[in-house]
Amino acid sequence: MRIDEITSGDGASIPVYSTGAGPGIVILHGGGVSHRDYQRLATALSDRFTVHLYNRRGRADTAPLTGTETVETDLADLGAVLEHTGARSLFGHSGGGFTALRAGLSLPVERIAVYDPALLVDGRPSGNFLDEFERLVRAGDHARAMTVMARATYPDDIGAKVPFGVALGMTRLFLRTSVGRRFVEAMPTIPPEIRRIHDHGGPASDYAGITAEVLLTAGSGSPRYFMQNCQAIADVTPRGRAMLIPRSSHNAANVAREGFVKPFADFFAGSLKAA
Repeated sequence: MRIDEITSGDGASIPVYSTGAGPGIVILHGGGVSHRDYQRLATALSDRFTVHLYNRRGRADTAPLTGTETVETDLADLGAVLEHTGARSLFGHSGGGFTALRAGLSLPVERIAVYDPALLVDGRPSGNFLDEFERLVRAGDHARAMTVMARATYPDDIGAKVPFGVALGMTRLFLRTSVGRRFVEAMPTIPPEIRRIHDHGGPASDYAGITAEVLLTAGSGSPRYFMQNCQAIADVTPRGRAMLIPRSSHNAANVAREGFVKPFADFFAGSLKAA
């Protein structure tokens, strides 16, 4: 990948990773992960598009967190990336989907695709876990924090149905894996990013001002509220469309199998057929 070092409006450094050729797409990563977890997706799109990736603040190659970050901070960083690359299309996954949709209200974008966007729409999903989650992260109890969050945000998964102690043991095993260790490294970034999402919760009409073409998608294997929120926003945006992606769970954007990537590639190319 090509790497360009750019700066945001406040002088913070932003490495931008680019690959491929064609119209530009910026990929916005989810929470607890980084741009490296979207290499497969970038590669899959790179034969038709120039794909740009960067990290939100608090990751290894970005400005450290100061505790003063806001949605406006995230949008300023994204705005700098758009200005540098000339890209006018966004793909956002999970927390990156939230940033992508907020960008649609103020930044010069023409196409926005999101997958399992992390949103709080009409009270879905509940944010009742957040105070305890923040407290546990501050205390350094990462396994318990992740268990509390997972049981609240994935209510149909096995981890939410078994006793808490069993779920905690499952989390501890996960955090020993290479992916789990990266989650621990990124743990300080997760509470403030979730807090920003919940602070901007409200009715779907909050997004009615998006004039870009929007593809709002959720996985058939993801919690149901993702699709409910996608449909609610699609119903109020003038050029919005909701779609359920079959045989896909929340991490499908990281696995990036061919059947998952195709509707997004077609959308960005302007050739996605009507349902």
